[in-house]
Order: sequence, then structure tokens, then C-alpha cells
Amino acid sequence: MKFDKLIKGIAISAMAVAAATVAQATETLKFAHVYEVNHPLHVGAEQVAKQVAEQTDGRVEIKVYPSSSLGKELELSEGLSLGTVDIIYTGIGFVSAFYAPIGMADYPFTMRGMEHWRAYRDSDLFKAQSAELSKNMNGNEVAALSYYGSRHVTSNKPILVPSDMEGLKIRVPNAPAYLMFPEAVGANPTPMAFAEVYLALQQGVVDAQENPLTTIQAKKFYEVQSNINLTGHIMNSTLTLVSKSKLDKLSDEDRAIVLQALKDNADFVTDTIETAENELAAWFEEQGVTVNVVDRAPFMAAVAPSLMAEGLPFSKADFEALQALPGNK
Repeated sequence: MKFDKLIKGIAISAMAVAAATVAQATETLKFAHVYEVNHPLHVGAEQVAKQVAEQTDGRVEIKVYPSSSLGKELELSEGLSLGTVDIIYTGIGFVSAFYAPIGMADYPFTMRGMEHWRAYRDSDLFKAQSAELSKNMNGNEVAALSYYGSRHVTSNKPILVPSDMEGLKIRVPNAPAYLMFPEAVGANPTPMAFAEVYLALQQGVVDAQENPLTTIQAKKFYEVQSNINLTGHIMNSTLTLVSKSKLDKLSDEDRAIVLQALKDNADFVTDTIETAENELAAWFEEQGVTVNVVDRAPFMAAVAPSLMAEGLPFSKADFEALQALPGNK
């Protein structure tokens, strides 16, 4: 009898230890971003969570927090080091606050097209810039680069030539790369948090904004702007960053699974957005929005002197290295 009780006690203890071990082995990662739930970036993040849970047999759980629910762009970048978030999406222009040269890719008319963009993504130049960014962000890792889309100006009037933007109060993200284009064409750039843009357009606080077509759709800016002007002045990229301290807690196997899932996701997002961009102009027109095809050459000419000016956050050598990459000549 005593022996049976002893065996039973040992079994219960073993079960408790096993349960505690499982609990300890489960790592939960917070994946935060500023995008709406219908945007490809959020759809992709949810797929990452599912893929990682399956491939790690539940050892790693990823919870996704969309729509700025855990903070705005710069707050999320800072949160990686503070431990409030573990994985984030962030625009290259925003993390240039930590390492300025990487912001070069988000400056107007520095990218020639998708072939050129992919050449940059796979280049030694991007790898070197990512390594420097990581050093300046407490070792947080650049896991992937995805295409966010070509930025176009929305407004309540047609914008066909640079002079059409003179005096236009246009919302831009609060990052240096986004100021160059509106300033070069005589507009009045107005930095503003992403979550505030729709209401600002609706109330006339700003006259215009600029974003990729997928974002214009996801954020429903077409409801409060009558014209989409295809300026294509910036080809945006989104970085996926992962907390070093969180990665260090994972086994080598689980770390590899997480990083591969994030790379796979970047390919998914890039392909999804590229496909959508080829289809959305027609969709917007069906919604009653005027889509204006723009001769980009005059806009490029207006910006060119600014790209050659002194005091830019990237070197002439880096700029020339970017322009020397193949694609979309």
C-alpha cells in the first residue's frame, strides 16, 4: 500500500515537472506593427504565427498586434530594445533614425523599378547597411526586407506637373526621406502619425497625403480624396526586425524556424503587393476615384538637385553603389 502511494506520488510529481518544463519551453513573441488587418503585411504576420507554431510544435508562439495597438513606428523600434515588443515591421525611413545611410533606399527616385529593388535586397550593400543598423539597435536583427509599394499622391484635385503641388499641405511620415519630394516641388510637408491621417484628410487639416496603392485602399483614403496621382516618387521598403534578447532565448532550431518564416513572409508580402499594384488602379476607378497617369520626368528633374546636395545622410559612394546595381535601366 505504501509502495503504491509512493509510486503514485512519484508519477504525480513527474507530471508536474513535465508540465512545468513544457510551460517554460514555450516562448511567446509579440509581433507588432502599424498596419490595418486587411493589409498584406498583417495577413503575412498571421501566417508567420501559424507557420512557426506548427514547425516548432508549439514551443514558440507569436501573437500579432496590428494597427499601432502597441505603439507607433519609432515607439516600436525603441520597444525592441526595451522588451515591450519582439518582432516589428518598420519602414526603412524610420530606422534611419538609428543608422542614417540605410534610409537612402527610401529617398525619392533612388529606385528604378522592381528589378532594381530586388537587386538591392540581395546586394552586399544592403547586407552591410543591415549589419550597421543592427549594431546601432543593440544587436536587434534585420530578418527580412519586403516591398511596401510605390508611393503616390492623393488629393482633391489633379496633380500632373510639379507646379500643381505648390503650397499643397501634404501629410508625410515623420522621417527625413519623405520631406525631400514635397519640398522640391514647393509643397508644404506636414509630418503626422499614420493613425491620424484619415481624419486629418476628412476634416481638411491637410490637403493631401502620399502612400502606396495598397495602403490607400487599406486605410480607405480614397473615401476622403477624389484623385490618385501616380507620381511613384518613392519605392518603399519594410524591414522585419527581431529582438536580439528574444532570439537568444530560442534554441538554434527554433531560431532558424522563426527567421526562415520571416524571410518567407517577406517574399509573400512583396509578391502580393506587386500583384495588387498592377490591379488597383482599375479598382479605384470603379469606386469613383479619378486615377491620373503622371509624366514622372518633371518630378524627377525637380528632385535631382536635392539628391546631389551636401549634407545627405548617405555617402556619394553608397549612392553610386546603389545606382550601379542592375535592373530597370
